[in-house]
Amino acid sequence: MSKNILYYVNQFFGQIGGEDKADIEPLYKEEKIGPAMAFDQTIGDEGEVIGTLICGDNYFNEHLEETLKFIKETLDRVKPDIIVAGPAFNAGRYGMACANLAKFVEENYDIPVVTSMFEENPGLEIAKKAAYVIPAGHSAASMRKTIKPMSELVKKILNGEEIKPKTDGYFAQGKRLTVLVEKRGSLRAIDMLMKRLNDEEFETELPMPVFDKVEPAEPIKDISKATIALVTSGGIVPEGNPDRIQSASAQKWGKYDISSIDELKGEYCTIHGGYDPVYANEFPDRVAPLDKLKELEKENKIGKVYDYFYTTTGTGTSVGNAMKFGKEIGKELKEAGVDGVILTST
Repeated sequence: MSKNILYYVNQFFGQIGGEDKADIEPLYKEEKIGPAMAFDQTIGDEGEVIGTLICGDNYFNEHLEETLKFIKETLDRVKPDIIVAGPAFNAGRYGMACANLAKFVEENYDIPVVTSMFEENPGLEIAKKAAYVIPAGHSAASMRKTIKPMSELVKKILNGEEIKPKTDGYFAQGKRLTVLVEKRGSLRAIDMLMKRLNDEEFETELPMPVFDKVEPAEPIKDISKATIALVTSGGIVPEGNPDRIQSASAQKWGKYDISSIDELKGEYCTIHGGYDPVYANEFPDRVAPLDKLKELEKENKIGKVYDYFYTTTGTGTSVGNAMKFGKEIGKELKEAGVDGVILTST
């Protein structure tokens, strides 16, 4: 008997529009639209896409409660056997939408979710804990290559077959499962040790995390003569957000002249989507303390506050973009002769 599949896509893949339609509210169509059509063809007789759930990327992330309410109503009505979302590739807001959908379903329903995204998509960390996430390429150019492993995984889930990250190609979820094995742990550990000592291949049962190491910079020799810059990932921008920096999953950073002002209050606000904006909008220097830096400058405790202020949003921003922003901003500051940076978060 064919199983029912509900497919989720954003406004672009739902064939409604591009960035100009990113604010559309969620809607459900009893049709196979965009990737849902290709997926339905690939899955064959083992499942059928019964409908496509569509929502604008901005609306999903900025109106999460309303969106999840609509999703709940849709799930209660159509009762799918499995949900497929994406692929989201490296689209940050789309990835976060797929991730929040998966998280909501895991917490409220006994329905498996399969999605796909690029390894640096900011939604991956949330998604892989709640869904089976197949690796995707950086862009939609890899759509065909991604749909096939997604459908193969869905087939196995629908058939009740055992699945594993390595054999089925999805990101490990970090879950510990109880299994029966022939050898107790101490013997398995000795076997691995002997293989390591003999330069033989072995696979650890508990992979260790890999942490990025950054060498600390040399201390400033004379802070009273130093030029200090202010940089934040707290989403503090000029009123109106002239550069349209995203409130989450940032794709860019901003640079603004602060040479003629002593505080950010009155001219700046926050567009950050990860914290309550009330107190930051009331006094943005709480997040990026320009007022205190200017006081230190007047008291000759620091040499000078750098004329430009740099800002972006950190919530959901991919590691790749964060590294890119850091290199770009760091290059400018270094070339400008800046001695130190006050870097604030939230």
